[in-house]
Amino acid sequence: MKKPLLSKIAFAIVVLGITAAMIFPFLWMLMSSVKTQIDIISWPPKFIFTPTLANYIKVFGEQNFLKYFINSTVIGVVAIGASLLLGLPAAYAIARFKLRTFSVIILLARIMPGISFLMPWYIIFSRLNLMDSYVALILSHMLIALPVIVWIMSSYFDSIPLEMEESAMLDGASRQQAFLAIILPLSSPGIVTATTLSFIFSWNNFMFSQVLSMEKTRTLPIAIYNFVSYAEVDWGGVMAAAVAITMPAIILTMIFQKYVVRGLTMGAVKG
Repeated sequence: MKKPLLSKIAFAIVVLGITAAMIFPFLWMLMSSVKTQIDIISWPPKFIFTPTLANYIKVFGEQNFLKYFINSTVIGVVAIGASLLLGLPAAYAIARFKLRTFSVIILLARIMPGISFLMPWYIIFSRLNLMDSYVALILSHMLIALPVIVWIMSSYFDSIPLEMEESAMLDGASRQQAFLAIILPLSSPGIVTATTLSFIFSWNNFMFSQVLSMEKTRTLPIAIYNFVSYAEVDWGGVMAAAVAITMPAIILTMIFQKYVVRGLTMGAVKG
């Protein structure tokens, strides 16, 4: 009886430790966002201080935050929408026709660092005069989202029994009709999972926006960079901007948490 109890206690301690390690950076960022610069850099750290909203006023008032927010939203929505249109049929083809070569290519594209694509993209967009354009940012963000969608959905489609669409095809439906009427509705948790994760990756991307955009199409992560100069770092502004940028991703994950967990777990089980 003692061993199961000790195992449960040890497991609870490990889970609490991992959870605390994951939550602590965000709590520290949130606390620092309502501190003054002096309180932030003071040592030892101050846990009792007078909160201030000056950093948030600075972020929303003095920086082009609304413009960056609109750019991030437009680029993210269009990139994810286009990636879904291309990725869902591709994932279905990989799952049903066992196109293992293409699945390996998608996996390689998923694990390769984004910086490896940066120089080719820069050369191509420069020669096409597409620098600082929505097209350049949307295509570069699709490079992030498309492998994620194909990777998640191919395993999810593979978990759906083939007999379900075969029965629809025996009733006279074409493969396209079976895909649209049977497979996609059954795959809604996986689609929500892939959409949520790929949108978060797009929302948080800094590298492509920093290199491929100048002023017109810059996205939210650049708002943090605006508080960093050669002389000093405005840590209050950095933390406030980071909180403002992180909150939409957190809210989106909380809203679709049930679907994300279901999509990840069901896609990992065959049948």
